[in-house]
Amino acid sequence: MTVTALADEFQSHRPRLFGLAYRLLGSADEAEDAVQDAWLRFSGADRAEIDRLGAWLAKVVTNLCLTRLTSARARRETYTGTWLPEPVITSDGTLGPLESAEQREAVSVAMLVLLERLTPTERAVYVLREAFGYGHREIAGVLDLGEANCRQLYRRAVRRIADEEHRFEPAPELQEELVTSFMNAARDGDLAGLEKILAADVTFFSDGGGKVSAALRPIEGRDKVVRFLLGISERYLSGITFTTAEVNGAAALIAWEGRQIVSVAAVEQRDGLITEVHNVLNPQKLDFVQRQLTAS
Repeated sequence: MTVTALADEFQSHRPRLFGLAYRLLGSADEAEDAVQDAWLRFSGADRAEIDRLGAWLAKVVTNLCLTRLTSARARRETYTGTWLPEPVITSDGTLGPLESAEQREAVSVAMLVLLERLTPTERAVYVLREAFGYGHREIAGVLDLGEANCRQLYRRAVRRIADEEHRFEPAPELQEELVTSFMNAARDGDLAGLEKILAADVTFFSDGGGKVSAALRPIEGRDKVVRFLLGISERYLSGITFTTAEVNGAAALIAWEGRQIVSVAAVEQRDGLITEVHNVLNPQKLDFVQRQLTAS
């Protein structure tokens, strides 16, 4: 098989592999690296020894990501401030079809944050089962574990996530309207507008990664979040424009300084009120979404 034919065959699997790697890592850049490493392994492998290419590639990518997760967890323990996943525009199918509430929830920022609480192996089992529909026997083959062990890891992962007080409740029909209202109120310093759309127990998370100014700890409670947003409006929003886009399966707020994205804010809602804001300001984490939105 020629190099071109090999590349074409691999390319047909690339979107699925990227979606798998991103769900495992929470980082678009690292997911791209993992997929590229998988290509290098595939291009150097004996094609005759690969029975089912999709399964073979999924195993390669999963194990590459497990290696990365181990080192990533160590880095995140010393990360400056709150760690949030890299935002990804999903309206173009980058993470695959998101046609149901369950599919959107699986790639939401809130869910990716919850997955950080799992061990790397638990996360792999959970993602392969929930997002890709793998059976426990298939998962066992991917991870070189016993089927019974995979079942136990999956039950443990589900329990750890389900036990969390927070559960994302998707309501796509309200998301765009809510994000637009949030954008207008924050931009205009509208106290009443903010109080109207923020839940009493709202929490605001900022991820600057030590690269830009950001709140190092979550801001909890409507009064504190409102004061924080009003302060931002007064000091930092001159020359900033806003747009909305589908990020990680839901409407999100994009802040621009000229042609440069300076933040992406995803919101979670409950009963028509914003319960969480996940605001990514770390420039390194905005590179991927910048490329997505400015590609021509």
